[in-house]
Amino acid sequence: MAAFLAATLTDAQRTAWLRLLRTDNVGPATFRQLLNRFGSAEAALDALPDLLKRTGKPIRITSQSAAEDELAGLSHYGARMVATGEPDYPQLLNYIPASPPLLTMVGGANLDWQRTVGIVGARNASSAGIKMTRLLATDLGERGYTIVSGLARGIDTAAHRATLTTGTIAVLAGGFDKIYPDENIPLAHDILDNGGALLTEMPLGWEPRARDFPRRNRLVSGLSLGIVVVEAAKRSGSLITARLALEQNRDVFAVPGSPLDPRAEGGNALIQQGAKLITNAEDIIETLGSADPARSALFDRDWEPDLTPDAPPPSEDDKSRLLSALSSTPVEVDELIRQSGLTVSAMQMLLLELDLAGSIEWSSGQLVALKYQ
Repeated sequence: MAAFLAATLTDAQRTAWLRLLRTDNVGPATFRQLLNRFGSAEAALDALPDLLKRTGKPIRITSQSAAEDELAGLSHYGARMVATGEPDYPQLLNYIPASPPLLTMVGGANLDWQRTVGIVGARNASSAGIKMTRLLATDLGERGYTIVSGLARGIDTAAHRATLTTGTIAVLAGGFDKIYPDENIPLAHDILDNGGALLTEMPLGWEPRARDFPRRNRLVSGLSLGIVVVEAAKRSGSLITARLALEQNRDVFAVPGSPLDPRAEGGNALIQQGAKLITNAEDIIETLGSADPARSALFDRDWEPDLTPDAPPPSEDDKSRLLSALSSTPVEVDELIRQSGLTVSAMQMLLLELDLAGSIEWSSGQLVALKYQ
């Protein structure tokens, strides 16, 4: 953990972190494992060529110049790249699985990042839903809460606009130069002009794709003490955000709606499943008064050891035993260790290799499964 939660990075360290994180198949969980295994991003980058030989698959390692160009490009937007453990890194994100090692942020210097509420809902929101969002967001903002949302149409837009003067955070699914939707580019500027913040984990030039929105949603919930769902269809991104919030041990609130309105089906279902029914901001504030994000386990995995650098590499037989134990059904790493009989050191190394080869995927940063090829 000490290798990951560092003090303020030097320019050279920040560039190395960025190179490692932008390398093919290196996500937040793999990044953590590489740092834990090799002690620093620089050492991990040096070790990658040998690791990649064992995977048998060609993988692009981000060049020094590409990382430097990205960092230089961010200055055009007045943005900064913040590493976990640095003073500007949002502390609530330290309590979610697979938190981003690096975030790109702009604005927000005077926001309260500890008293936060996420508000999400339908893009095709009703006028009643928009009005309810404005009332909730305005009241929460006036009570000192910072509002977090995803800059989408409908409910997100209403939540941001209602809290421009009290404080709002917009989480982007793409790069800073690819704000989506285009119609909310002026809103993004308004947020910054009023002291709010924009943030993303995606690089400059990144056009948001369908798979990027759940990644963004996990940050919306991770930045929040609780998530409010105003309107949501039965299958919607808002319900994904609510599920992620529960996995992150956050509170989930829902505004009830008419059973005749499809936009209310998701919120009503959440209430049936145990989400707190709310009709005003006081309902939220009363619950959040006792909320403590530290009740959730830190994002370290229990099975991550301090490995001996001289540990022998796993054999092909070890790899075969692990592949036999894996399936498309997510399973805990501890269970894989029990089933395969592998040492913790061999397990971590093999999972690193499979991760770099793009052969496995993580669920909530805790469970692992074979990826459909």
